[in-house]
Parts: sequence; C-alpha cells; structure tokens
Amino acid sequence: MYNSFISIVGVLQHPRELELLPAYLSNLFPVLTEHFSDFEVVLVNNGLRLPVAPHIDPLPDALKHNVYLLNLSRTTNKNNAVLAGLDRANGDYTLIFEFEFCQDPEILLKLFEKTREHYDIVYLRARRRRVGFRFQPLYKLFYYILKHYSSLQIDEMAHNTRIISRRALNSLLRLRENLRYMKAIYSIVGYRTAFLETDMPLRPDVNESFSDRFRTSLVAITSFTTFLRSLLLWIFIFSVVFLLGVIVNALKVKFTGIDLFGNMGEPFSGWTFLVILIAVFFATTCLNLYIMSIYLSNIYNEIKQRPSYIVESIQRF
Repeated sequence: MYNSFISIVGVLQHPRELELLPAYLSNLFPVLTEHFSDFEVVLVNNGLRLPVAPHIDPLPDALKHNVYLLNLSRTTNKNNAVLAGLDRANGDYTLIFEFEFCQDPEILLKLFEKTREHYDIVYLRARRRRVGFRFQPLYKLFYYILKHYSSLQIDEMAHNTRIISRRALNSLLRLRENLRYMKAIYSIVGYRTAFLETDMPLRPDVNESFSDRFRTSLVAITSFTTFLRSLLLWIFIFSVVFLLGVIVNALKVKFTGIDLFGNMGEPFSGWTFLVILIAVFFATTCLNLYIMSIYLSNIYNEIKQRPSYIVESIQRF
C-alpha cells in the first residue's frame, strides 16, 4: 500500500456519464482502498439537472463518505469545471479520471507508479484520433498554429486523464486564466511530464458541438499564441508591397501611358493622386491595426478577473 492521499476528479455533464457513475465509483473503490492510505472523489456537476444522489446512495458507506459533489450554478466550459474540482482536491496526488476509462481502474495504478520515477504530471496518450474526415484538416491546422506560434509543448494526442503531484497542482492553481485551455496550462506549469499510451482513441466530447470546439480553439489561439499578431504583421507587409506597386504603376501610366503589365492606359486628372492616397491610407490602417492588436493583447491578458465558475452547493453522502 502506498502511504499517499489521492484525490479523484470527475466531471458530470451528460446523462450517459450519470448512468456510468455507479460503475465508475464501484470500480475505483477497491483499487483506492487496497493501494492508498486515504482517498477522496470530487465530482463536479456541470449543469446536469438530473438528480445525482440516487446513483450514489446505494453504494457502500465506506465509499460514499469519501465522495464530494460540487453542483455548479450554471453550465460552464469543461475546462472550468475541471478547475472547480482541482480547487477542492486535497490529495498528495490528484487524478483527473474520465468516465470512458471507468472499466479499467488499473490505469490509476499505472499512472501513479509512473510518478514514482520522479514525474509530476503523467497523462494518457492516444495512438489515434477518431474524428470525422472533414474535421481532420481543422485539427491539424489548430495544432500547427499552437506549435509554431507559441513556446508551448502540447501533445495533440493527449487525453484529459492525468495525474498531478501536489506541488505541480499548487503551481497550476496559481494560473487563474479566465479563458482556460487546460493543455496549454499544463505546458505553462512545466515540471517533469511523462505519458502512457492507451488504445482508447481520442474523440470529441459528445457534449461539445462544432461551434463549442471552434470557440475553444479561438480561446487557445488568442490567449496562448501570437498567431493573430503575426497574421496582421504579414497583412501590413503585403499592404506596403501593394502600396509600392500601385504608386509605381500610377506614375508609369502618368508619364508613359503604359502600366506595369504592358497595357495602354490613359491618365485622368487627379487619378494618380487618388490611387496613391487610397493606398497610403490602406497601409496606414493595417499598421494601426497591428499596433492596436499588440496593446489589446496585453490588456486582454491583464484584466481577466471574472470567476471561472460558481459553486451553487457542496453535497456529502
């Protein structure tokens, strides 16, 4: 038996997860009691309006007494729901355990034993991603941006299931990002990290629509990368090149009657000045947008003070 206190964090936000809850807890219980000196299970009810207690009450008292249910006042992003559970985890190690692994509780031991090799964060890594063919290019583009426009070390095949040491969790909880993307947060925290491969494919959350996943990707790109600023810089560079081309073309038509493409042109009074003026203002506007994006990005990173979640009640069994 390990002389360690372990916390299990699970998020309930779909009726199917509620149906799996008895098996989820019952399968974890023997592993936890046999191998750890103490444990707790923190369940986060993320806007699920169905009663949870009837699924827990029939379970043994020794298990129920270690279960905490956090009922959030409204449905929030799953990353924020995970944060609610992490905030209330008291263990030496905290395991975020997804319901899809409830039939294989031995994964818990494998992850914990990996931490014995002096790793602070150990996660499950899928060998493949199960997603619709039309969405695959979008996932590739998203992770390309994250890898090339940030210093984050993000594993695109990582499951949410992972174990975190107390010191790593304390550091993670200091990062109070209002718009959270947990994979980026784990990367920012650092510490020694390892993974275990699993045959369970990585697939989108059934509770998330395409629009939800798109919003999450925008949060990750705008909060943790410089992609948009780089994009505006390239737009500005293109506008300067375009400006020079327009000016040269206008002057060539004015003095030779032939444009850059060898076509005959007849200069009209004021046409050259108007074209140059429009091009100058276009380039200036792009430059202003680029400068503003830098300031707005810095301000945006400083003023996020809204709570990530609100706990309506805490229930013990």
